[in-house]
Amino acid sequence: MTETARLVCIGCGQEQSELAADFRCTNCRDLLEVNCRVFDDRRDLESGGNLKALWVRRRTSLAPADLSGVWRFRELLPIVARIDEVVTLHEGNTPIYELPRSARSAGVNGLLAKHQGMNPTGSFKDTGMTAALSVAREKGFRWVACASTGNTSASMAAYAARAGMRSLVLIPEGKIAWGKLAQSLEYGALTCQLRADFDGCMRVLGEVIHRYPIYLLNSVNPYRIEGQKTAAVELMEQLEWRVPDHIVAPGGNLGNSSALGKGLLEMVKLGLIERLPRLHVIQAEGANALVRTVRETGGKRLISVAAETMATAIRIGNPASWKKAVRVLEATCGMVEQVSEAEIAIAKAEIGEDGIGCEPASAATLAGLKKLVAQGHVKPDEKTVLILTGHVLKDPEYTFKFHQGSLLEGEDSGRKLERELRQHQRAPVVLDAKADEVLRVLESNS
Repeated sequence: MTETARLVCIGCGQEQSELAADFRCTNCRDLLEVNCRVFDDRRDLESGGNLKALWVRRRTSLAPADLSGVWRFRELLPIVARIDEVVTLHEGNTPIYELPRSARSAGVNGLLAKHQGMNPTGSFKDTGMTAALSVAREKGFRWVACASTGNTSASMAAYAARAGMRSLVLIPEGKIAWGKLAQSLEYGALTCQLRADFDGCMRVLGEVIHRYPIYLLNSVNPYRIEGQKTAAVELMEQLEWRVPDHIVAPGGNLGNSSALGKGLLEMVKLGLIERLPRLHVIQAEGANALVRTVRETGGKRLISVAAETMATAIRIGNPASWKKAVRVLEATCGMVEQVSEAEIAIAKAEIGEDGIGCEPASAATLAGLKKLVAQGHVKPDEKTVLILTGHVLKDPEYTFKFHQGSLLEGEDSGRKLERELRQHQRAPVVLDAKADEVLRVLESNS
């Protein structure tokens, strides 16, 4: 951490001079966040226009930090002393796509998606991992660790390998997509499958980090949030600093929605944007801790759930960053909504029909947007951006099962949704190796 920033507890507000291994406040045990002094004194910062021009100029640079869509915005990241020593895989720089078919399905005039699944390891986690792992290496750690439903482990293992460090991954046995597990193995992580859910893995990891010199890289790590907030900055830059009306993100452990909100709030404070968009968070019905927390306690007390959803990236019942997420929802007048397994599956297929694949958790955004439109929270002519968090190849088994019709076997999705499911299913057609057979099928589908 440089002298321009400090770590502050989000609960009691106490500044932390020494960090606990679990990144909890030493006074009240709440989460910490990076508070940048440059944001408190505008005289120490260039004007917003100068910053924007500087960030654009760096696009033509070949310096490793400038090739990163995270470290290119390093004026907002005073967390390392040596910018030339950051650990980077050229993360960020992810595209925005138009989704015309999905827009029609949602009942809006236009729809954009920022695809964070186009990061080096296929998920948004890379933007946070480059920041936190750079700090870990600077502090001299040899080992890093995380509990994961898949994407965090893949990202951490890759960045640790890049840095010449060792990594420990704890994952729930049988509850992780094979595409994600394959990544952590490929990148050399010591991977342990525990007979527990994600929250059980976090509990075990909490004991390990207090008994071994290993650096925690889950989203409770405030440096992860700093890296991830740059996705909001990059999004605004891509939109030429014209703020959309709505941003819709999936919610699991809630670090990403917290990070996006932090980035948006800081940009307003710095004068980079004139107003805030509404940031909405969508969860699966079977992993709806934030939904219940907001609706049943007004966001005052976390209601944990026994998480169960096929959207494995958001299968988390005890989200660590729930307080930060509630704060973001309140600041942006955002909504929290839940969607069913069938609604997620249909939305995923619809995004795919726009030629843009994503993992199931990402598709919760489109499914949730449909509900927000129906409820009147999003107007058809308002500008909306979906945050797609993971690549389609993160969970190919889900896609195969969907198109073969076996994904939701035994579930009563209702007649309307079952009809929609069938309309989007595209199972492979098995034929004899004859041109006539292929032509017959081709003509019947013309």
